Amino acid sequence: MASCKKKIRGKKCDSTLAFVCYNLIAGIHSAHNLAPARISLCSTTMSSVLKSPLTKNLKVALIQLKAGADKAANLSKVQSYIDKAVSESTIGKPDVVMLPECFNSPYAVDKFREYAEVIPGGETTKFLAQLAKRHGVFIVGGSFPESDQDKIYNTSLTFSPSGDIIAKHRKAHLFDIDIPNGITFKESITLSAGDKATVFGLGDFGTVGLGICYDIRFPELAMAASRAPHNAFAMFYPGAFNTTTGPLHWHLLARARAVDNEVFTVLCSPARDVGGSGYQAYGHSLVVDPSGKIIAEAGEGEEILYAELDHSLLPSARTGIPVHYQRRFDIYDDVTTSTKTSAI
Repeated sequence: MASCKKKIRGKKCDSTLAFVCYNLIAGIHSAHNLAPARISLCSTTMSSVLKSPLTKNLKVALIQLKAGADKAANLSKVQSYIDKAVSESTIGKPDVVMLPECFNSPYAVDKFREYAEVIPGGETTKFLAQLAKRHGVFIVGGSFPESDQDKIYNTSLTFSPSGDIIAKHRKAHLFDIDIPNGITFKESITLSAGDKATVFGLGDFGTVGLGICYDIRFPELAMAASRAPHNAFAMFYPGAFNTTTGPLHWHLLARARAVDNEVFTVLCSPARDVGGSGYQAYGHSLVVDPSGKIIAEAGEGEEILYAELDHSLLPSARTGIPVHYQRRFDIYDDVTTSTKTSAI
């Protein structure tokens, strides 16, 4: 709680005071049947719980497609799907079009370097910038391999409706797993990890956070984005879970991050390559609301998934279960205070 904490900065009682303040105000509200707007809150941080961090409804289109070995064909397919997502939308023109992880290349450790491009001068960056500008939409550009000097990153770019890069996230947690009788995959053989959490403004809609696939398993990124001073209303995760981890954890983690932080979570997966010999993506792109309810979900194949994020759901969730103001940093550390965040 910003204004309260300034008076006692550095002391262990900060969160206790926040906890007491909140419950005192809640008690007054209940006893006198006051509307929330009539309560004088002790900080702009607490008052944000009564006001949606999303200023108006946001329409999203998630493009679940399958990428092959031909980069030119992959980009051509992306263009066709984005054109279709805008022109044939069932909810009106989308504000955001989102692509899946590794949409311009196979998802394979031995292919990342071959398909890697520099940013911002590479083909895929210019391609997405032109599409965002042509259609006047935000594009959360899934991810693709980025080459920077001798390192390769799994990188996601977000473009404004004018075609400018407004966010760049390098996958912070590399997908290195070995599940007996399941799957073994080690991104670190080729990829280097990013070094920050990515939080940025989505025009006049508000603030969002961005992660890639395996990043969703680490709640600190979403916590840093959703808490003050950023107060994000959503986390976007392009991700390629597989047919082992997907059934186990895809829905679970999407709902957990939504409930943990009372934000929308938006996950866009590649389509499953049924019968193919390569990596088998799970599919099931989905959107979850701040209470943990799945409001839209795709199947396994190629499709466009539409959803509208209702701004009124955020204050409803955050006032009903006010976890943002009930944390006890006199008991445990606030990991978000030292989190490195930026847009680019």
